[in-house]
Amino acid sequence: MSSAPASVIPAPPRLPDAVPRSGLSDEARLALRQLLADYARALALAFAAGAEARALGAAHAALVSRVVAQVWTLHLGEPVGLALFAQGGFGRGRLYPHSDIDLLVLARDESVPVSRGLERVFAVLWDLGLKPAQAVRTLAAQHTLAAQDLSVYTAQMEARWLGGDRALAGMPAALLGDTALWPLPRFLAARLHEQAQRRARRGDGSYRLEPDLKDGPGGLRQLDLLYWLGQRMGLPRELPALAHAGLLDAAAAAALESAEALLARDRYALHLQAGRAEERLLFDHQRALAQQLGYRDDAGALAVERFMQDYYRAAASVETLVDEAAQRLAGRLDPPPAPIALDDDWQRRGAALEPRAADLFRRRPAALVEGALRLDAAAGIEAFSADAAGAMRGALHALPHGALAQDAAALRAFDALLHRGAAAPPALTALARGGVLGALIPAFAAVSGRMQYDLFHQYTVDAHTLRVLAQLALFATPAAASEFALAHTLWQRQQRVPVLLLAALFHDIAKGRGGDHSELGEIEVRGFAQRLGWAEGDIDSAAFLVRWHLLLSQTAQRQDIGDPQVVQVFAARVGDVQRLEMLYLLTVADIVGTSARLWNGFKDRLLADLYQAARRVLTGTDASLDEIARAAACRAAAHAQLLAAGHAAAAIEQLWEDFPAAAFVRQGAAQVAWQSAALLAAPGSLPVVAAQPHAARGALEVFFLAADRDGLFAAATAALEGEGYAVQEARILGTPSGRALDSFVLLDAHGAGHDAACIARLCTRLEAALRAPGTPRIAQTVPRRLRHFQRAPRIHCEPARAGTRTRLALRGSDRPGLLADIAEAFVASGIRVHDARIATFGDIAEDYFELTDRHDRPLDAAQCERLRAALLARLGPAASAAVSRLAMREPDEHA
Repeated sequence: MSSAPASVIPAPPRLPDAVPRSGLSDEARLALRQLLADYARALALAFAAGAEARALGAAHAALVSRVVAQVWTLHLGEPVGLALFAQGGFGRGRLYPHSDIDLLVLARDESVPVSRGLERVFAVLWDLGLKPAQAVRTLAAQHTLAAQDLSVYTAQMEARWLGGDRALAGMPAALLGDTALWPLPRFLAARLHEQAQRRARRGDGSYRLEPDLKDGPGGLRQLDLLYWLGQRMGLPRELPALAHAGLLDAAAAAALESAEALLARDRYALHLQAGRAEERLLFDHQRALAQQLGYRDDAGALAVERFMQDYYRAAASVETLVDEAAQRLAGRLDPPPAPIALDDDWQRRGAALEPRAADLFRRRPAALVEGALRLDAAAGIEAFSADAAGAMRGALHALPHGALAQDAAALRAFDALLHRGAAAPPALTALARGGVLGALIPAFAAVSGRMQYDLFHQYTVDAHTLRVLAQLALFATPAAASEFALAHTLWQRQQRVPVLLLAALFHDIAKGRGGDHSELGEIEVRGFAQRLGWAEGDIDSAAFLVRWHLLLSQTAQRQDIGDPQVVQVFAARVGDVQRLEMLYLLTVADIVGTSARLWNGFKDRLLADLYQAARRVLTGTDASLDEIARAAACRAAAHAQLLAAGHAAAAIEQLWEDFPAAAFVRQGAAQVAWQSAALLAAPGSLPVVAAQPHAARGALEVFFLAADRDGLFAAATAALEGEGYAVQEARILGTPSGRALDSFVLLDAHGAGHDAACIARLCTRLEAALRAPGTPRIAQTVPRRLRHFQRAPRIHCEPARAGTRTRLALRGSDRPGLLADIAEAFVASGIRVHDARIATFGDIAEDYFELTDRHDRPLDAAQCERLRAALLARLGPAASAAVSRLAMREPDEHA
């Protein structure tokens, strides 16, 4: 949306003079309500024409102030000892389209009668649609409450007289003059504590994907904090005044001015779009707002992604610069110790690092990177000082575009930083926060603030990258030994940490360019590693990790890693053990860095199993390729476990006469022993259902033996999903006598755990579903957030490896009951399911099935097309054009 001159903002209409205590007739009340509505529409039209949101908010507040004052006068006149004040945003003269109005009525003392006229005033304001939030207090009560409650004190700082006794107009300011009330050091500490609490409350994934423009990190409330600090110092609510006082430099003030304008624009537009005082950029509104504000799709990104990128960049700027201003003020209130020289260029002041000469960064730009080598938490040097950060931004602004990226000394310093190992990520984060990393690596600047429009990626690309680096550093600590045992072990023997760190920095750096980000990222990392002067072997390894950073997780989740051929192909792609170890570390860090909720025991075991299997292949110690030998070893181990549990050898052999032969190849001995023990303990009738927590995977393992029939898989999945479980794996085996031995690995979608009562209820429901004819139906209400990401599915059929089955891949929108609907389509199309790999990536389901027709033959082309049509018919509705574009992207998720 282009900016329009202030002249397009309509002037507030004039109001007739109010006759004190004359009241307001019904006709006059309707006229006032209409006047407010008409002016609101005029302001909305001005906004659409490009008027600046803050100016519109000031015009809105001006009219509302006049209306409130008139209503007060009409009902109360100018009562002695009683006055009305505006507070909050209304007090500082800015109202968004649907903001409420904060009002404070102050009485001189208890002797002042608070008449029933006040009730009429507030009732009329509600009738006019103004939504007042009012407080009525004496001066003494206000003083007491302001001393106890920081929010009351802060609201009082912005109080603006509207009507009543003019002798009280200056009382809020007089109360602020009491030096015992919230002295500046206490005020600063309390506000920073409150801000930290607010960040913690807004720290989950939903608030990152649907951020709060007012109270979220980097939101307008954080800007208010800066203004409040200035007001507490006696400064006007203006950025230039704060800069003149030394809390900001000129560049920071300009950046905050730009960020505030954008945040105000977005908030104004959001109120209009939502039709209410909505402060969160919910998915319900994001795409519509992007279109209204002039963003358009292009080959690299959707309009909504560009809109949100501008928001995230503005919020990051606010968060960084306000924090620095608070640090400067804290340094004035509690001066740090005298500086200690570290060398000719650097000194420390307490825990902060700063240059000894103010012009160091301009004289020698490489110092922008070299300073990061001095950051050392172990030595107590934790960050650049606020003044140093400002000087760094100023030097970067003065540099020609791309100059730092070609600076040989800066590149040498960056290479040295990578060689610091686990100490490097915090320093890299400091460089990113100061803009240095983006100047050194322009491709990193391009993904700053970039958010992908889906439910899977909860962080912007730059924030995610820094989280991945931090997670890698965590693997080096003893704290990682329990939750990330294998990663901790592999890090300890890692010889090429710089390669791993550079790959982590570049693994997503090419997102948003319209092509495969892994392939484009490989080109980027090769070029940068060459500028660092690395050897070809290290360059190739970094390029491999970037190009194939999804290989480990996608192989583990999409293919049967119990199949030796799958492991062989994977190991051949990786090439050697050292790359395998680095790939494992990068994969785990990438998953956790995407969202901590994605990491669980199930994924831990899955990735570790593939890592171990591939390592055996690469070291020549694999003995699993002979299926006959594998089956014999599994059978012997399971037999020994069952004997140890007290089962008779004859009973075991009799049971195994009708046991799927493939079970001994595709399952572990412990799993075979558990299934066999459950069947031996069963009374003899079918179906037999058993479930147990799988502690190593953080999942629930379920299996059943039942008379096989068409639709059995559909009935089972419907029952499992109906109990709130997400199917992660499904294995369908047939016995020689024609019975089905199916097993599932489940995750509880609600995180409720797997206690005995839950397991018993699940088994009962599953057993009932297997006995009943047909398929049970489950509710299919699509949650609000998923509704915005419903895509038409992509379906692909190809022959399975052995040629005896057809492999179907389906990628589409996730929703409750999806797997049950897929299974019903199989039934309707006369399809049998023999294996399934189920994965969910935020709002995306990516499932793989091995299928045959009813005669156990692979599907021909006509059958595949009929199945595709049946699936599309069940998995609608059709997606919108904007969301359909998302479905065409190549998958890049770990999940």
